[in-house]
Amino acid sequence: MSTKRKIQEEVEVLEQETEQHEIVLFNDDVNTFDFVIDSLIEVCEHTLEQAEQCTILVHYKGKCTVKTGEYNDLKPRCTALLTRGLSAEIV
Repeated sequence: MSTKRKIQEEVEVLEQETEQHEIVLFNDDVNTFDFVIDSLIEVCEHTLEQAEQCTILVHYKGKCTVKTGEYNDLKPRCTALLTRGLSAEIV
């Protein structure tokens, strides 16, 4: 096997192992801006500015990616958002 082919296979394995997912937060007519902002700060470790920007995007666009990462990191975060009554999913 050529060195180039071996390196290519190693890169493909690493890409599969570190596949990135996203938590998408959806708009609702129930939760206040402040509640959503506080939730994003606490659950997704956003700065105040990040949380405010995401909340505005969710309000006007209907949805926004609020966190990107590996599935095992995102799963408990998404669950925490859902537990708070927010509408979110991992894609």
